[in-house]
Amino acid sequence: MMKIAFICIHNSCRSQMAEAWGNKLLSDISEIYSAGTEDYPEVKPLAVAVMSEVGMDTSDQYPKLLKDMPQKLDILITMGCGVECPYVPANYREDWGLDDPSGGPIEDFRITRDSIEEKVMQLRERILNGDFKNKHAN
Repeated sequence: MMKIAFICIHNSCRSQMAEAWGNKLLSDISEIYSAGTEDYPEVKPLAVAVMSEVGMDTSDQYPKLLKDMPQKLDILITMGCGVECPYVPANYREDWGLDDPSGGPIEDFRITRDSIEEKVMQLRERILNGDFKNKHAN
């Protein structure tokens, strides 16, 4: 199984939503992880709320750090943290460039949630199409 990680700064919103979508949509073909580069006390309550709206209970999730995930990854997805994104060895990496909805209204969280769902579905298709078979570590 492929190992896929979703990374952002605090692992409190976007990467948590991506982990939840990954577990729902990719768990038959990959192991899913998420982490952040800095400590944070909790997953954002609005992130938990909007995931609950689509039937996913993420209330038991908590922010994790890079050291908490495997050090060998097949795919690393950063959420849009720009120059602050860490270097983590992976066979393939890409940045999804998502704005952080933190501090905004719940509608911003819904937009982010739906964008992440779409990107995870596209990632699934790419994996099933074999797009990652010949990627080398970077």
